[in-house]
Amino acid sequence: MSDLIVVSLERWDEVWRRNQHLVAGLLREDPNLRVLFVEPPDDPLYALRRGARPEFGHGERPVGERLHTLRPVKWLPRRLDPGADARIERSIVRAAARLGMTDPLLWINDPRAAGLARRTGWAALYDLTDDWLAAERPAAEMRRISEGEEWLLARAAAVVACSPELARRKGGQRPDIAVVRNGVDTAAYRSPRPRPADLPSGPVALYLGTLHRDRLDVDLVVRTASSLRSSADVAGAAGAGEGARTAASLVLVGPNALDDADTARLRDAGALVLGARPREAVIGYLQHADVLLVPHVVSAFTESLDPLKLYEYQAVQRPVVSTPVAGFREAAGGLIRIAAAEEFTEAVHRALTSGATGSDPLPAPPSGAHPSETADWSQRVAEMRAVLDGVMRV
Repeated sequence: MSDLIVVSLERWDEVWRRNQHLVAGLLREDPNLRVLFVEPPDDPLYALRRGARPEFGHGERPVGERLHTLRPVKWLPRRLDPGADARIERSIVRAAARLGMTDPLLWINDPRAAGLARRTGWAALYDLTDDWLAAERPAAEMRRISEGEEWLLARAAAVVACSPELARRKGGQRPDIAVVRNGVDTAAYRSPRPRPADLPSGPVALYLGTLHRDRLDVDLVVRTASSLRSSADVAGAAGAGEGARTAASLVLVGPNALDDADTARLRDAGALVLGARPREAVIGYLQHADVLLVPHVVSAFTESLDPLKLYEYQAVQRPVVSTPVAGFREAAGGLIRIAAAEEFTEAVHRALTSGATGSDPLPAPPSGAHPSETADWSQRVAEMRAVLDGVMRV
């Protein structure tokens, strides 16, 4: 393997996701590998409409000795500028040429980037991390996703899925899909960290992940946060005996993709919305939580996922309360409690009163642990490298 262009759905930043873990591992394992990591295009007009600060992309930028990032710009809506995607594709080709990449392998996460493979003829790996056809998107965007995915499933040199369910769903169009699941940096997550300064004192119920309505059940989080905030009054009225509840803070850690109205509802209910934290810092938040939460919607979209937080939550060995979503449902038992939405808040209260506290030392994973408790990223890197090497040999 020599040159790799990753067309990602996320930026290369301090919040590490699947791509960053895999790419960093591949760079460590292969001293001849060079990577151009293409981030989602900036959209200045859309940012202005949302009241956000517009950004204007950047050319190839070194992140490490053999790793560069590139962020194109989409200047106008596609309905006004039908050539927007072609211009973005040409900017990627020019950046690759400046880096001396003449025949790279494409690693495509975003099916809307299929045009780059069509334009260049470069061999492509399609890495399926979500079933975007099961998400709620505008009709025009859904057409682009559908057309791109159909092309990639038919013509990509290899296809990888992060979950068996994704491989099953797409298997009718592509029977040879390899499954490379998510993982965790086990050693880092098992190493004790200090309590973050902005984590509230007292018991904490914590959610780690991007706040997005595709996954997060905002109404459920609002109900749970409100109940936890009012628990002190309930406990006072009930006395110290049966019926008393532990007052706690509900904390949300991760990039916030919710609109202002949803964010305000969460804060009004008493939730602490901390925003994104660097990958090394999030470990401390998880270790010092009393209960870890998965208040996700149960939908065709979430059923396709292999949640990264499953591995991260399991690594720190804290009690977990989750709605019956894929991944957590299969790992239920021990520290993981599954609760339907109507039972979720009460299950969080029970976990707070019966589980380990965030001040307790990290227990060792039990013998016979679920595979998600021992799935290190190094294993996933080896699996992905085998797929990539197979493509390069063709």
